[in-house]
Amino acid sequence: MEKAHIVENLEITADEIRMKIDGKQHSFKIAEISQRLKKATQKEREYFEICPTGYGIHWPLIDEDLSIDGLLGIKHIPKRLKTKETTVK
Repeated sequence: MEKAHIVENLEITADEIRMKIDGKQHSFKIAEISQRLKKATQKEREYFEICPTGYGIHWPLIDEDLSIDGLLGIKHIPKRLKTKETTVK
């Protein structure tokens, strides 16, 4: 199965989430991306799961999910769909 993104080195500070996505370092202000994460304790923030397919991050203790595409502000189109779209006229 093809991964949507490769997410590595995720770390959470008091006000930011930092991670490497597809080889590039990114940081996001928690207050700008999630009210649930903003209100969560540091312990709740640090308990997360990165989706094996690379589509997102899940925080089970606070029932929060963030998509990587949403964080990056992009729309991900799987390779198999790109091929179909470009061959159909």
